[in-house]
Amino acid sequence: MLTLRSILQQICQFFRGMSFKVTKRMYRSSAVFMAGAAIITVVAFTSAGFGSGGRNALTVFAETPESEDSPDKEDLKDETVKEETVTQEKAQIKLTEVRMQAQQLAGDFLEKDVIQKQEQAEESKAEIERINTKIAMEEEAKRQAEEAAKKAAEAKKAAEEAAKKAEEEKAAHSTSVTQDDYQVLLRIVQAEAGICDDKGKILVANVIINRVKSGKFPDTVKGVVYEPSQFSPVSNGSINSVKVTDDTKQCVDRALAGEDYSSGALYFMNRGGSRRGAISWFDSHLTYLFQHGNHEFFK
Repeated sequence: MLTLRSILQQICQFFRGMSFKVTKRMYRSSAVFMAGAAIITVVAFTSAGFGSGGRNALTVFAETPESEDSPDKEDLKDETVKEETVTQEKAQIKLTEVRMQAQQLAGDFLEKDVIQKQEQAEESKAEIERINTKIAMEEEAKRQAEEAAKKAAEAKKAAEEAAKKAEEEKAAHSTSVTQDDYQVLLRIVQAEAGICDDKGKILVANVIINRVKSGKFPDTVKGVVYEPSQFSPVSNGSINSVKVTDDTKQCVDRALAGEDYSSGALYFMNRGGSRRGAISWFDSHLTYLFQHGNHEFFK
């Protein structure tokens, strides 16, 4: 006759054998199924098997003939009831243990499943944050590159416009002269400012060019330089004997290209080498601008 313990052992062995065959993905469902099956089996066995077993035992006892050596019927009945009560109590305890184990097992798996899902959710959240951060960095880098390219294009355009404007201003301020006028300009600058620095030479050339452009004087360099009583090197003839240096030539070229420090001056005077009447005329009729070296400039 099968006992409760042997039946429970067989059930556990059966499901333990099945548990090795299920995959990792079905592990949680199998555990819950095993626990439920064990509970149902024990309940069914307790409610049905042990009840019928008790009745069968009483029936067998009632049908057993008495003998001289047979114990008293009441004693046998009491023993049977006691034995059945003990068996039922053991089964109830076992059932309670199985229930507790099943609940604990199901709870453990549910807890592990919840923890695993939480970890997966956290990993997914972290991965999404990493992706969003990467996208944001790429977009920022792209924006900065586009902004840098835009600024570079604007700077290039501004530089081109500035260069164009400089060329236009240079062309506007540059003076075109004939070869004859060019030679006259070289000689008058050498005669008037041969011992001066580059700025002093350019200033003398500026005054000659300003007169050509003013409309108050002749419109050629030669006409300005050789106008009577204007430049002492013309009056004393030294303009014809000077030797033009390379430095003077470079300064004249710079003045013709538009380099101008004159502030519109139309006259210059060396106060230490000029006649008193000329000095008085300069001071009384002209506007003093500035002095550079030995020359004073007027307008």
